[in-house]
Amino acid sequence: MNKILQLFDEEYVLAMFRRKLLPLYPAFSEIKRVIIRPYKRLIWTTTYHVVVGFDVYFSNRAGEITKILIVCSAHSDEPRDNVFQAMKYLWEHKFNQGSVDIPRPLFYSEYFRGTFYRGINGENLLQYIKEKDYDEVRKLLSLSAELFAHLHRLPAGTVANFNPINSRIKTVIPGVETILKEMSVRYDKRFDTDLKKMYDHFISQEEKFFESELELSLIHGDAHTENIIKTGDKRVGLIDFTDLCLGDFARDLGTFLQQLEYKFVTKNNDKIMAEEFKQIFLSAYLAEAGLKMNSNLEERIKLYYNWTAIRTSIYLFLKHDCDPKRGEELFNKVKANLNL
Repeated sequence: MNKILQLFDEEYVLAMFRRKLLPLYPAFSEIKRVIIRPYKRLIWTTTYHVVVGFDVYFSNRAGEITKILIVCSAHSDEPRDNVFQAMKYLWEHKFNQGSVDIPRPLFYSEYFRGTFYRGINGENLLQYIKEKDYDEVRKLLSLSAELFAHLHRLPAGTVANFNPINSRIKTVIPGVETILKEMSVRYDKRFDTDLKKMYDHFISQEEKFFESELELSLIHGDAHTENIIKTGDKRVGLIDFTDLCLGDFARDLGTFLQQLEYKFVTKNNDKIMAEEFKQIFLSAYLAEAGLKMNSNLEERIKLYYNWTAIRTSIYLFLKHDCDPKRGEELFNKVKANLNL
């Protein structure tokens, strides 16, 4: 039996939490109940990639019950210790103060290769986009811009590089060679030439920027609408720190702008509104960061925008329920952007 299945066994989880989690909450005397909520459940014979939520019902000595959301992110081939260390670093540097909320790291399990943390509650930005609650979207975009500017200002020495492989396009998992090979096999070499040209361009451009003594920042590495959470009035949360690393802050900007546009167009078929909201986010970020747009920053944002678009395109081409039509539309858009 795959050992990760134990995280879906209520009795096992209850016993584990009483042993490892309860001591971290001295205000409570007992854990009465656990409800398991799978968010991502990819389980094979011996390998896995799961994100599991646990509604944990604590009891104090007076018998009063408090429910707390605990989450585990675990991967058989990619140990999540870096996620625990990243969240711990952010808490130690008070990133969670002001209007920002982030999960609180609790413990790392070598056995499951997973990080356990206290989750945050709320709807993500994508949900407000789907509902066309544009007033709320505007507020969240401004708060998100302030959040990313704050993140990018944190100390960024080598100790903060929690995922070095993720720091460069040429090494981001699953790797360029793997992507080219899978696309070639699946689509009979149809996209090989253009895709290689695209990645050669992305890698060479990024290397050129880094060679120009670009100052590295702590970046989220996976900035998109589902990782932004409304946690309260004028409060915003950030989740999923698997890809937190040192890099060019423009990567978070380009990635977020592309994903914001993509979600608006696919969910609401509204390109005009997408452009308006992209500008709201970018303007708010520049104001908070005390920056002005220049040709260098614009080119860096474009680089990561197009790279993110290609990553999304490849996902559409290769996912289990693949969508080659949408994948090719996005692929051709990037091809036109790059004049290939």
